[in-house]
Amino acid sequence: MASAPGNAPAISQNGEPLEPRLQVAPGPHLSSTGLSTQRLMIDVLIALVPVLGMAFYLFRWFALLQVGICVVSCLVTEAVASSWRGSKPTLGDASAVVTGLILGLSLPWSAPWYVGVVASVVAIGFGKAVFGGLGQNIFNPAMVGRAFVMISFASSLGATAYVRPEAALEILTQATPLTAAKELSGSVPGLWALFVGNANGSLGETSVLACLVGGLYLCLRRSAVWQIPVSMIASAAVVAGIANLLMPETPFTVLHHLVSGALVFAAFFIATDPVTSPLTTRGQVIFGAGLGALVVAIRLFSNYPEGVVFAVLLMNAVVPLINRVTIPKPLGGLPAEA
Repeated sequence: MASAPGNAPAISQNGEPLEPRLQVAPGPHLSSTGLSTQRLMIDVLIALVPVLGMAFYLFRWFALLQVGICVVSCLVTEAVASSWRGSKPTLGDASAVVTGLILGLSLPWSAPWYVGVVASVVAIGFGKAVFGGLGQNIFNPAMVGRAFVMISFASSLGATAYVRPEAALEILTQATPLTAAKELSGSVPGLWALFVGNANGSLGETSVLACLVGGLYLCLRRSAVWQIPVSMIASAAVVAGIANLLMPETPFTVLHHLVSGALVFAAFFIATDPVTSPLTTRGQVIFGAGLGALVVAIRLFSNYPEGVVFAVLLMNAVVPLINRVTIPKPLGGLPAEA
């Protein structure tokens, strides 16, 4: 292109005048090319390594088999759903792998193989594909699949005790800590055992320590916002504290609520899903606080010993409303009404 002197229009190489092209779009207009869906998913996979490692330590090959079934089923369902939509399979972004891994870690080691397959098909097919694929879903896909099998195969999801062959002492109780507290059918494990991981339960919820290590990595990498897990855990502590004051006879203290079940696992790896969580900082705090309160309320007042799955789905449903009521004011304030 040749430049023209003065105010004369610029001329292209073929002699035609060039007109300026204006592109109108909402801000922000700055972006980082290093932040991609694939990089975000890889960070989640790295963060889940301690959780998966602890699951393997406790449940051995049963854990890897359960997670492997879910990951493979999610990948196959993703490929089939993409072909039905006539679009190119998006397996390279690793989102289906993350969904399968989180779904597998939310199941007990003893769940039959078909439970993982059905949960994966529902998670990808009905929790993601029917909405248009990645970025369009309003519910967390892994929790959609987990909720379906929780209702459909309730008897198959009881975490059966497993004793490591070389262990002289049975390290896993016959019932999960939350089930024992709900039914008052046994003693509650100590806080240290729950924190480190010597308690029965779903694969990803046994070790709070492993969840914290992976979760802190996600927050430091800024692949997850810290406001959601902090507000979720704080809200759960407040509601559990109120419950302890009203029901002092319960064996579960505030700390028991925080280190039992999938609360911490969900706070870092499920609630922080950028697609199904609010966009604004204030909305993220409201979202996390609602999650924590619902988790403890469902534990205390429903027939289910754990409340993470339904709490996540309920709060996912109100995310559009949270986004609407927490829209920040533009710089300079709102325009004056005529």
